Amino acid sequence: MSDNYVVSAIKYRPQLFNTVIGQSHITTTLKNAINTDQLAHSFLFCGPRGVGKTTCARILAKTINCTNRTADAEACDACPSCVSYKDNNSFNVYEMDAASNSSVDDIRELIEQVRFAPQGGSKYKVYIIDEVHMLSTNAFNAFLKTLEEPPPYAIFILATTEKHKIIPTILSRCQIFDFNRITSQDTIDHLSDICVKEHISFEKEALHLIAQKSEGCMRDALSIMDKIASFSQNKITYNSTIEHLNILDYDYYFKMMEAFMMQDMSNVMLLYDDIFNKGFEGDMFLNGFTEHMRNLLICKDARVAKLLDLPENIKIKYFQQANQLSNAYIINALSILNASEMNYKLSRNKRMHVELALIKLNYLSSAIEIISDENGHVLKKKS
Repeated sequence: MSDNYVVSAIKYRPQLFNTVIGQSHITTTLKNAINTDQLAHSFLFCGPRGVGKTTCARILAKTINCTNRTADAEACDACPSCVSYKDNNSFNVYEMDAASNSSVDDIRELIEQVRFAPQGGSKYKVYIIDEVHMLSTNAFNAFLKTLEEPPPYAIFILATTEKHKIIPTILSRCQIFDFNRITSQDTIDHLSDICVKEHISFEKEALHLIAQKSEGCMRDALSIMDKIASFSQNKITYNSTIEHLNILDYDYYFKMMEAFMMQDMSNVMLLYDDIFNKGFEGDMFLNGFTEHMRNLLICKDARVAKLLDLPENIKIKYFQQANQLSNAYIINALSILNASEMNYKLSRNKRMHVELALIKLNYLSSAIEIISDENGHVLKKKS
């Protein structure tokens, strides 16, 4: 590894509002506030981890002190204020991690600093408090007066993943911004751009898996991508991704479902034996197969089919398989899988527990008849 290697999450961290992914509703509002000089003195950035809260706080801190802002309210990255911030030696931006500085003494130290005006001719002094929900109750109370009546040059930006843990008196004094979870498509597009810049070959299906695994957290997605790129020598393929992330291939679920439709018990048992020998735990398989059945049920209704967060080639397979199954079968299969997953930890013989669920699913179509009304609602069961 090169001495100059920088992980993607740091190397490609947005430096301007326009480069922030998936939060246009927030960046547009902040830019308009800067242009009209209507900045609040305290902001609260809320949302899941890895979606850009701290990044936006830093961009805002840099931009409001920039002396040569663009017409679009973006920092120039060239004036003395921007350069000092980029070099991490700005005296007008103070960052505190409340997770490790949660006491009332830490807040009193911050309040002492608020007394001093900005240096170097800057207009604002910005205080960024990350993971603010970790502050103690006494620390919150000590902070209240300063937050309510700050000096005209002080801007407070609080960031949290757990807004419900912040006391109401703090919430009422802040302008609150709720960050969205980053969509899979936005994540895929961003990863694709980085792969092109870094000369990493990739398969779209692999990036889709990474986006799903990261669950809307761009930082996690970039970290996973870096690991797989190193693991597979800058070739991010579908197979290397499922191997690295320990994900069971979609094909196993489709083959298992095909065996159920044919009531081919032998093939069902052999397929699960293959899955078991690959090192996948029974509860992971049950969870994955439950999701597979849920996806099949979604395919039965065109109005909710958009909820399928999958590559196009996989979606086609789901629609084809869903057309061969009744709603009744899928609903009962979900019930069996859910019960099996809930009781998995209580079972002494984990493998046998999963196999019993598979046996029930294999003979479900002939063992249970569900009578439904025209809307698909279950009316009764017959053995």
